[in-house]
Amino acid sequence: MNATSLVELYPVLAELPASLRSRVLAGLKSVTVPAATTLFDERQPCQGFPFVLAGAIRVVKPAANGRELPLYRVLPGESCIITSGCLLGHADYNARGVAEAETTLALLPHSLFDELLTQPAFRDFIFHLFSERIADLMQLIEEVAFRKLDQRLAGLLLGKGRLVKATHQQLADELGSVREMVSRLLKGFAEHDLVRMSREQIEIVDAAGLRKLADG
Repeated sequence: MNATSLVELYPVLAELPASLRSRVLAGLKSVTVPAATTLFDERQPCQGFPFVLAGAIRVVKPAANGRELPLYRVLPGESCIITSGCLLGHADYNARGVAEAETTLALLPHSLFDELLTQPAFRDFIFHLFSERIADLMQLIEEVAFRKLDQRLAGLLLGKGRLVKATHQQLADELGSVREMVSRLLKGFAEHDLVRMSREQIEIVDAAGLRKLADG
């Protein structure tokens, strides 16, 4: 693990006392996992606080029927508030984290995480993450509760450019829906000349029409 790269991604570490920063760097455990690896799951104990060095973690809430509701993604320089909440509350995970691509983490032991919380700079970093993620989750709740799936799908497509290279299942996963429903909606979009579909690719034909639909 490159300590310089870690501090560049997480500059809060540079604000720690030198002796504590040295112990943190010495105590980190680096791990690299392939894409689609489950990093944590519901009812599992939290093993430590993750610093993401490369790749991304997709955090979802799984349902008993196999569906998943995407909650947020954790990119390099960010961290996972569900993990932070589990560490703070000494509780097990209540969501699932999956590596989107090959992902490298530096895992901070629970004891060092507790010690870092005594430092104002690190405490502010954690609370700032909570603030940002809660705002994102409130927006997600609003979309799920108040926006129809066709509106959400239209908005999702518009955010991916003119050519969307994704399967119907991948789009369904992002929306927390099922492939059959997404396929039915896409077929309707195509019949109204909003999109043109081919294998694992969707071309946006009428962006203004999709925007009107997305805005309700």
